[in-house]
Amino acid sequence: MGGSKPRNPHGVTRAMRGFALIAVLLSFKLCLGMEKEEPNNLESKYLKNITQVTFDSMGLVNAGEGYFSPDGKKIIFQATPKGRDEYQIYTLTLGSSEPKMVSTGKGACTCAFFRPDGKRIIFASSHLDPNLTERRPKIHTDGYTWNFNEHLDIFSANLDGSDLKRLTDAAGYDAEGSYSADGKHIVFTSQRDGDLEIYVMDADGKNQRRITHAKGYDGGPFFSPDGKRILYRGDRRGDGKMNLQIRIAAADGSWDTAITNNAVFNWCPYWFRDGKSFIFTQADHEAFAKGKRPNYDLYMMDVKGNHLTRITFDRHFDGLPVFSPDGRKLLWTSKRGGLDEPQLFIADFTPPEVFGK
Repeated sequence: MGGSKPRNPHGVTRAMRGFALIAVLLSFKLCLGMEKEEPNNLESKYLKNITQVTFDSMGLVNAGEGYFSPDGKKIIFQATPKGRDEYQIYTLTLGSSEPKMVSTGKGACTCAFFRPDGKRIIFASSHLDPNLTERRPKIHTDGYTWNFNEHLDIFSANLDGSDLKRLTDAAGYDAEGSYSADGKHIVFTSQRDGDLEIYVMDADGKNQRRITHAKGYDGGPFFSPDGKRILYRGDRRGDGKMNLQIRIAAADGSWDTAITNNAVFNWCPYWFRDGKSFIFTQADHEAFAKGKRPNYDLYMMDVKGNHLTRITFDRHFDGLPVFSPDGRKLLWTSKRGGLDEPQLFIADFTPPEVFGK
């Protein structure tokens, strides 16, 4: 413990240490290279022929939340046209490069869906907002937010946007609508009673009734393939962290229960064709507290909360996943490849073995 330098018992010279350091750095560099390849290798078990569908060159600043037509040949989605601040609704024939705007071009739009017979569409729009010319302030936050525009209502239209019919007219946000498989009902989110809850209505807008009754945001609902259950995301914890959980209920709102129960953000569940499993988005928002951005990826699990399986591994945003009617394609919103703005991607889908084919 004195002031003299200790002898080098192993004869390690400074030069040898230098070579060792170089070897470590090279190894680290190789590991980084492997890490760059790893996401594709891991995803290839489930996703093949990953292809970007929408592009900035189409006149779309960004695009997302796409859904397939009943025959799987077209998609409907929301996108921000160049020169605008708000989403509009578009349809696109897969394989083409010419999206068609089917909303009015006014106000904000979101959450479009094809009717199961393929003859009409629904989407939410604020084009009837009496103060439409006033610009809405943008929300700046580190966490997940969504602008629950009180002037959004759900509308039905022909495939080209003609014959626009208003289905909801209650005060407050009405959006996030989708059809039951038989086309007879629409499930949606509304703030008409002061809290964001799940409602069901007939396809013509009649007989609107609330089916969730707990404090906290409930949204993004979808009927199961047999129409007997509803899958959605909900925040019942009241801790301000907005760690949404995936929930399931009967179509009338009975036996409402959480499928996930964790400390992360669970979002955008969508049924697989078997009605026994679903895909969704998950991210750990605690990353914000550490000065980092969370990574959003796609996962599958069954309706009992078992067999959690990660589907995407890209280090950029992956979210809002949906299956084609036959379950063979996956469509989702992503910033993979280092995109500045999200766009839609499609891939051939092979389900994890635990979920069957």
